[in-house]
Amino acid sequence: MVKRANFYNAVQKLKEALEMEPSVIVRDAAIQRFEFTFELAWKSLRDYLRRVHGLVCNSPKQCFREGFSLGLYDEDTTERLLKMVDDRNETTHTYDEKRIMEIFNRLKTEYGELLDKIYRLTEE
Repeated sequence: MVKRANFYNAVQKLKEALEMEPSVIVRDAAIQRFEFTFELAWKSLRDYLRRVHGLVCNSPKQCFREGFSLGLYDEDTTERLLKMVDDRNETTHTYDEKRIMEIFNRLKTEYGELLDKIYRLTEE
């Protein structure tokens, strides 16, 4: 079971990193914060789906698809969540500076908001 306080703190620390003046160190720190915030997000959704809807899902993509099927968010949000899963998986395996910058930019423009949305959604 994901502790709500840990998820909240992770989202806040990620937002804090994304508001800092960009540098290589800030970028790398933000990406690392994204990785563990993402883990808390999908596991929080997993716990919510089990607790509130009696559904069992075992992977991030499966959980995000289940959320869509329940009408928790729209198709566009679902596609962005699935893209976020792919980017999260890539951050642990890529050393390509161009790809890292693309993911960092999506963190600033999309993923911070999506992670916050999952936090708010799973409050019940």
